[in-house]
Amino acid sequence: MAVVLRLSRAGTHKAPFYHVVATDSRKPRDGKYLEDVGTYDPTRKPALIELKAERIQHWLSEGARPSQTVAMLIKRAKLTKPAAAT
Repeated sequence: MAVVLRLSRAGTHKAPFYHVVATDSRKPRDGKYLEDVGTYDPTRKPALIELKAERIQHWLSEGARPSQTVAMLIKRAKLTKPAAAT
């Protein structure tokens, strides 16, 4: 099973809100996930990024790959510099 850290969309029409989740790469974007590791709210100024640092580190150490967007959010939150984004 290939685990990936990616965004799962929530919120309403024209008011997006995202959960940062660890999930199997074969699952649909808003489908079941293994763990919720943070949130991202782009509608706020500045954008609100809340990440669970220790859980993200855990998943990265287990071999999970962050998506490009999640890698950017991790870098912005200054948690770590992820290796390669998919």
